[in-house]
Amino acid sequence: MAVVWEKKLGGRHYEVRAAGRTRRLYTDGVFHSQYNPASPLTGHVWDLLMLPAFFRPPGAIRRVVVLGVGGGTVIVQLRHFVRPAEIVGVDLNPVHLYVARRFFGLTPNIARLEQSDAVQWVRAYRGPAFDMVVDDLFGEQDGQPVRAVEANAGWFGALLRLLTPRGLLVANFASPERLRRSAYFSNRRVASRFSAAFQLTTPADENSVGAFLRQTSDSRALRNHLTLVPGLTPGLKSRGPRYRIRRLRALVPG
Repeated sequence: MAVVWEKKLGGRHYEVRAAGRTRRLYTDGVFHSQYNPASPLTGHVWDLLMLPAFFRPPGAIRRVVVLGVGGGTVIVQLRHFVRPAEIVGVDLNPVHLYVARRFFGLTPNIARLEQSDAVQWVRAYRGPAFDMVVDDLFGEQDGQPVRAVEANAGWFGALLRLLTPRGLLVANFASPERLRRSAYFSNRRVASRFSAAFQLTTPADENSVGAFLRQTSDSRALRNHLTLVPGLTPGLKSRGPRYRIRRLRALVPG
């Protein structure tokens, strides 16, 4: 892919690479976002961050907050397929927000972007609750993506405070093992706050996405709701079996 834009700032190296209409954001060599206006589905982890919205019927997700915008892939997908009334994106990195606006099309009509430390933003937030919270807070270490916030009981509790009684939390992990180290599996109080939980994976990435639901649902409901969205199910099928889903069982002591 050709480099169409780059910047070095604060000891970090940012690049936007292009092939045809596809744009990719790299920070210190780590692949953060991909966008093609002609093909909103990517076949990568961003699809998995968007798909849990369809555990709820179309139209049920009205307010979404995305923690960790990057280039904004999941925000574009949410706007295209889910169409919530409001999307808020929070990211500490001003360069990522600049790229999201310039190269990924995140206009104010699509989302309200806020430059802020996501942990501080979550703890200070006092507004209306969200139907969906997406935790995609990742940084880079030795050329590899790493979670920026440990998914411990305190962080789950802070995110739960943002959710409506029927809301869902979607969190990205670097691997299934990292997901299983989260507080959902080790803290009975955290696990009891959710009615169902699922793991989503894709053959294209090592990431494992956890979907934690405050209202019960199942994979059949997800797939049924996907068929109601114009262009979504054919897009998934044309790209092959791009995601796998299975129910999680919390294995907490005692």
